[in-house]
Amino acid sequence: MMYPFLTLDDETEITHSEMLPDHRVKVYVEKPDETDGFHHMVCYLPSYDVADVAGFTKDEVHHYLDIIRSTAHLMIEFSQEGGFEHAANF
Repeated sequence: MMYPFLTLDDETEITHSEMLPDHRVKVYVEKPDETDGFHHMVCYLPSYDVADVAGFTKDEVHHYLDIIRSTAHLMIEFSQEGGFEHAANF
């Protein structure tokens, strides 16, 4: 299950999974592109391992990693509570 987390001004969507059995959280970043359809990447928390990058430049990957790093604590918390909509105290 993937939960919506953040939509950026450029229509980039960031979603995250529930807490996986190995205690990781999968973060998926997807941005619409007129030519390619969608650019995307996967990042696993808490290690910040990046996988399956398609269409993003190295600079874009670093930009999205900065965003993920700044909000990782929230995604990890929400992954255990059924996403943002079900999180207590938010």
